[in-house]
Amino acid sequence: MSLEQKISQAKAKLLVDYPLFGTLASKLELSLNDDIESFKSNGIKLEYNSDFLAELTEGEMEFVFANGAMHASLAHEARKNGRSGWLWQMATDYAINDMLVENGLERPDRAHYSKRFSGMYAEEIYAELKEDILRDELEYEADDIQDVQDNSDKQNNTQSSELSQEEQLFEEFAKAKLDEAQRDGETPATMERFFKIGRESKIDWRDELQVALDKFYRDDYTLLPPSKKLLYSGIYLPSSKSQRFKFVVAIDSSGSIDERLLATFLSELNFIINTFSNFQLDLLVCDDKIQSHKTFYSGDILDVELSGGGSTDFRAVFQFIENELDDVKLLLYFSDLEGTFPKESPMYEVKWIAPRESEIPFGEVIVIEP
Repeated sequence: MSLEQKISQAKAKLLVDYPLFGTLASKLELSLNDDIESFKSNGIKLEYNSDFLAELTEGEMEFVFANGAMHASLAHEARKNGRSGWLWQMATDYAINDMLVENGLERPDRAHYSKRFSGMYAEEIYAELKEDILRDELEYEADDIQDVQDNSDKQNNTQSSELSQEEQLFEEFAKAKLDEAQRDGETPATMERFFKIGRESKIDWRDELQVALDKFYRDDYTLLPPSKKLLYSGIYLPSSKSQRFKFVVAIDSSGSIDERLLATFLSELNFIINTFSNFQLDLLVCDDKIQSHKTFYSGDILDVELSGGGSTDFRAVFQFIENELDDVKLLLYFSDLEGTFPKESPMYEVKWIAPRESEIPFGEVIVIEP
């Protein structure tokens, strides 16, 4: 059987075994590239080494096509938001492959996979991989000049914009097919980590929250200057040029917040701090007055005592920020939105994270499911 026949057969079988992945893969452009070791997807096309593909079983080939289809569907280039390109590609690969394994696809040996990243979002995996680099546990392999230096060349910016537009079109196609699969009861397992599923799905609000955070978070590597860790032995590694991500989180500890909702607030706060590797978090616990204020930095363990139980007065948090904190750009306020609001909106951005929609005088509500 020729390689072309093998590819055609594997794609047809993927369509039967996993209709959603097969449908998405049928739209994916395949491109021969014998200069790479195995395969890679840039979000629009899947490039493959012919010798690598020829050695795969039919099941492993299905995995490769499903991987490429998912990369194309998720508009990961558009979600990169200044992150190092090759490392973001690796992080998304780990997240996608974990999901494919969960769905029973046969993983090739060379595909990125680790139980360590099981159930994690690409943003969380990226943060851990970055820490691995800084601990010299992961080799830095820049495959794009934009990974190590800023490039303002107009042509490169145009190409990047065109790629993002194509990705977004593919993402819209994928979402339409996912809606069909959901109506037919054929949604793949753990897909909620990647797409908004249903009106009240957790990924709805978590995705919105990630977009809000990414607006203020900047992260990349540079070779100029290099990391000083191994310079003495002649080894040049990239240094991180991330700016410390500073933000404020307020947790409503009033009597109207039950233990289940408080547990949800803390769980999602843990998700946030595990997503970013260089941050400063000012955490305020407040009912009608400030109960506690703690500052956490990267690597700190989240230790919070949720005291309170009185009525809710949001004004106390905004007054504290105005009097005690400098250069605030983002406030995340976890609350049920039952309380007294300030009359005037602040100069910084406010995201109210609440279990339901409610009328608010300013900011934006992100609805979570407790």
